[in-house]
Amino acid sequence: MRAAATRAATALALASALSAFGATLAGEQAKSPLGLPPVPAAIAGSAPMQRLGERLFFDRGLSANNTLSCAMCHIPTQGYASNQSALSIGMEGHSLRRNAPTLYNVVFKKFLFHDGRETDVAAQVWGPLLSPDEMGNRAIGPLLDRLRADAVYGPAFSAAFPGEGVSMTTLGRAIAAYEATLLKGDSRFDRALFAGEKNALTPLEWRGYDVFVHKGGCVSCHVIGEDAALFTDQAWHNTGVAFAARAFATTRIELAPGVFQNVRLSDVGLSAPTVKNDLGRFEISGKPEDRWAYTTPTLRGLKETWPYMHDGSLKTLEEVVDFYDRGGGPNPALDSKIKPLGLSADERRALMAFLSTL
Repeated sequence: MRAAATRAATALALASALSAFGATLAGEQAKSPLGLPPVPAAIAGSAPMQRLGERLFFDRGLSANNTLSCAMCHIPTQGYASNQSALSIGMEGHSLRRNAPTLYNVVFKKFLFHDGRETDVAAQVWGPLLSPDEMGNRAIGPLLDRLRADAVYGPAFSAAFPGEGVSMTTLGRAIAAYEATLLKGDSRFDRALFAGEKNALTPLEWRGYDVFVHKGGCVSCHVIGEDAALFTDQAWHNTGVAFAARAFATTRIELAPGVFQNVRLSDVGLSAPTVKNDLGRFEISGKPEDRWAYTTPTLRGLKETWPYMHDGSLKTLEEVVDFYDRGGGPNPALDSKIKPLGLSADERRALMAFLSTL
């Protein structure tokens, strides 16, 4: 009884501290870093929401068997993405179909996930939570019941969401509020373009910027605005990454992050596994023109968030530049913006130097 009372007192003290901290910052909207638009106040929420969301983000108890958290695929020290493998690893070691995208500036995204299937950052969290291959919860109710019964979470939810407490909506809003703090801006590029500090970029990097905007045409999808740059057009495109002839006698396996080799499984007495097909945006829209199309990712934090592309198939920036320089991967639905670039060695070097400033 005494231990239970101590836990309850600790929980109430935490809730009180969260509430006081939130009251101190009430009505204050954190200023976005240079180069980013204002964070929507409705998503950013309050300090207690953000603190609660951070706790939830790192809590393995949100998975069915207490082994996985959001942070295990979106690793803070790896740009809130994952350098560990090209494809995310889910429940009981299941290999998922796609690479974990960075969460930098996710609060500004209109379409979430690689196929753009969600449009609300507070709602999207329930996709991984309920996916059998990801966090494996079989239903919403049991997870919410566990949080309500928890000596810390119950009061913390009450403090962050007075009169609401633990619900499907408040859980999503809390994690979204934390993710709204994961902002990446104020780079040397931002200081050069938006603050007028021309010397913030070297001559080589300025030349790379010129390639990015003009000859490379990268800016047509990775948009730079007049006073902010999200480096995405909030749309999806077929670049040819997902379209490739499959050799059914062999299986493509990953030896290291972004390092693949075709292996003849029959040589070791195994049969080829069922291929997990991935048609991108087509799976959501049903439109033939959306086959193998994926949302345009941000380029913020690019050096931290390798391997690249929706399937993590390109390990380095050099490989990415090579891919676009040769015109992507030709296929019947290739986006009209994807064409061979004909970059010189100096232009390629300059482009990579510019990308590294982001």
